[in-house]
Amino acid sequence: GNLAEMLFMLLLEHGVLVMRPSIVRHMDSVIDMLICSSVVSSLSFLGVIAIDRYITIFYALRYHSIMTLQRAVVTMASVWLASTVSSTVLITYYRSNTILLCLIGFFLFMLVLMLVLYIHMFALARHHLHSISSQQKPPTAHRGGSLKGA
Repeated sequence: GNLAEMLFMLLLEHGVLVMRPSIVRHMDSVIDMLICSSVVSSLSFLGVIAIDRYITIFYALRYHSIMTLQRAVVTMASVWLASTVSSTVLITYYRSNTILLCLIGFFLFMLVLMLVLYIHMFALARHHLHSISSQQKPPTAHRGGSLKGA
């Protein structure tokens, strides 16, 4: 995204491309929207991956009935659509403080969501580690390595 924008600007500055200022502003907005959309979709997909892993661990026996191919496709399409729409709104109203607060709020929400899910998964792994080690008769020296696996 940034590389395309930089190349576009260099071509304009050196006279290789000649365009009206209104078209240049429009192209700049489109490139900004693509960059913003990729950031929003990347954060969203990181959240979706965390949710998928959570379902895999806590609902392992029902995972394939919960996460069907149709739900996966709908989820991916929804993330792309929401990212495109939200980035268009963000770029259109980028001077608004409300938009900036929404973007910061979205980032913090995704961060907290991922932290909570991964901490919960790690706690379950530690619980299983302690359960397994308490069933073993002699304490083993591999406990530190097992914690890495958790």
